[in-house]
Amino acid sequence: MITLTRRSLIAAAAAAATPLGWAQSGPYPNKPLTLIVPYPAGGASDGAARIFAEAIGKDMKQQVVVENIGGGTGLLGANKVLAAAADGYTFFHGSANEVILAPLLNAAARYKPTDFKFAQPTTEATIVLLVRNGLGVGSLDEFLAHAQRNKAKPLSFATVGIDSLYHLMGDAMARRTGASFLHVPYKGAAPAIQDLAGGQVDFAILPYQTIMDGMAQQGRLKVLTSFSRTLPSTLKHIPTIDTSKRLPDFEYTIGAGYLVRKETPNDIADRLRASVGHALRQADVRTRLEAEGRTVLQPFASQAQADAYLAAQLDRYTHLLKEIDREPVR
Repeated sequence: MITLTRRSLIAAAAAAATPLGWAQSGPYPNKPLTLIVPYPAGGASDGAARIFAEAIGKDMKQQVVVENIGGGTGLLGANKVLAAAADGYTFFHGSANEVILAPLLNAAARYKPTDFKFAQPTTEATIVLLVRNGLGVGSLDEFLAHAQRNKAKPLSFATVGIDSLYHLMGDAMARRTGASFLHVPYKGAAPAIQDLAGGQVDFAILPYQTIMDGMAQQGRLKVLTSFSRTLPSTLKHIPTIDTSKRLPDFEYTIGAGYLVRKETPNDIADRLRASVGHALRQADVRTRLEAEGRTVLQPFASQAQADAYLAAQLDRYTHLLKEIDREPVR
């Protein structure tokens, strides 16, 4: 006959009450964490994620392993996070492309934006228009005039994937100006930039990276404009969208942040939020992010603030879809 002591009964009851999927032997985190980046290494998302991984790892005193999963305009990476345990050990470097636009426009996405819990928004990235060397244009307005003169041969443009924000921006720009463009999707920014520099595509709409300036100085491409009215001080050499006479109000940035599955307990999401917030307050982190063309957000203190941010982003991109007559698939 086995006799249960009072202590063992309490322990058994506590174990039974622990939500399945995040039972732990100690305080979170007590083992390495995995940060999913939904694009190949070398792109803008990857660069920012590695800056944060270092800072979060120091704060949490655990290794943060960056895992790049490219494809499907971020869909594959998003699914990897949603298939993991809701325990905070797998978290997502996400943006509107994967969290909002993919489930709204891609029937293959078996999730909704609300299947994620936004732990902490981090930055707004500057989006730029790049053209191949030899296209013969020096400004956005010259580029649009060139595209209109050559409607019989549409200019090809690269983005990180079908129905990404950058793809939708290209469609919206064509609609508003009467130009004709042919979209060429890539698995990430790095291969898109390489093909642009090699002349395989005519232009690209992508988040800014410092590598673009280096390639421009080498004569491999041109950075024609940002789609912002204001820029970090490190990007003052890039024209702002309001210098264009044709599209002065065509203003877009893209927000990024850290997300987990919605079932993740609030205390774990709070700990991750605090750690990312701590990184955002570090001068060296802010400097490195701003050098890559990002506006660094002030840390949110509560889940309610993060939830409101996600809701506002959802409204913003739903409005964009209406502008280009795209209907959500669900």
